[in-house]
Amino acid sequence: MTREQRLAMFHGVDIYPVTCEQLSAGRSNLEVLEGVIRGGARIIQLREKDYSTRSLYRLAVQFREMTARAGVLLIINDRIDIAMAVDADGVHLGQDDLPIPVARSLAPELLIGASTHSLEEALRAQEEGADYVNIGPIFPTSTKACTTDFLGPEAIAAISPRLRVPFTVMGGINGSNLDQVIARGAKRIAMVTAITQAPNISETVSTLRSRILHYQPSAP
Repeated sequence: MTREQRLAMFHGVDIYPVTCEQLSAGRSNLEVLEGVIRGGARIIQLREKDYSTRSLYRLAVQFREMTARAGVLLIINDRIDIAMAVDADGVHLGQDDLPIPVARSLAPELLIGASTHSLEEALRAQEEGADYVNIGPIFPTSTKACTTDFLGPEAIAAISPRLRVPFTVMGGINGSNLDQVIARGAKRIAMVTAITQAPNISETVSTLRSRILHYQPSAP
């Protein structure tokens, strides 16, 4: 696909599942992916920071095969080399990863997402050419145990109006606080453990998607 085709698909994303095998209740990443696909998600981010390059590549090949059959976007965390090697749909870069302009020069047809933790970082990523930015962490999260700076849902309403590109939100979001981020304007919501540790992943993904798509603010 071209970058434009991938962007068009990205605009239809609602739930944005992110893998973490250590926090998947004993299930493999492939089992999680199967559940995510059955639940109707349109994207998944493969995020495994402790895998060797060879192991991550092999897993990414399997993810690419399964997501391609299902018509699901595949984003690789951090590793543009892996994303390019398996013909993934995009790469998601952190603040300490390859600069966005460099990544764009290497892979002009890939989606490039960027993790941002402030308005300044979000605007810089946008100006550097990110296709989308992530705002977070919104709430305390087990995937960033050493992080104490949480933005709170108010940051969504403060940052998002300044953005021209789509944005996702992430960090400690689950079924109990989902409405708080939707109410502030979030439409594409990234989750790890709320999905990976769910007893029934496909049912959970389907339910969360329905809540995002059919959210109605409560009466004052």
